[in-house]
Amino acid sequence: VQLQAFGGGLVQAGGSLRLSCVASGLTFNGYAMGWFRQVPGKEREFVAHISVNGGTTHYADSKKGRFTISRDNAKNTVYLQMNSLKPEDTAVYYCAANKYYTSSHFADYDYWGQGTLVTVSS
Repeated sequence: VQLQAFGGGLVQAGGSLRLSCVASGLTFNGYAMGWFRQVPGKEREFVAHISVNGGTTHYADSKKGRFTISRDNAKNTVYLQMNSLKPEDTAVYYCAANKYYTSSHFADYDYWGQGTLVTVSS
C-alpha cells in the first residue's frame, strides 16, 4: 500500500493550496480517508476526514469554512483544498486511510502517506 501526498509549498497568508493524495495497493473506495498535520515537537493533529463514498465529511473546528476535503474514487485520490491560509497552518500534512470508518484519531488509521510540507508566510 502506498499513499503519495503532494501539492504542498510556500504560500503567503490569505492564499490557497490544494493537496492531493494518490493511493495504490488498496481498494480505495473501501477506505475512509483523512488528512492530518504535524508541527515538529507537537502531536499529529486532525484536519479533516471523508467517508468511503464522499458523502460525509468532518473537519476540525479551526478548519471549518476554510478547508474542503473531497475524493475521486475513479482516480484513487483524496484532496484537501485549503483557502485563507494562515501562518499557523504551517505544518507537514499527511493523508491516511482507514479500512472501516471515519475517525478523528490518528491511531485509528491503517496507512499513511509520507507527508507534504505547507509553509504559510506572514
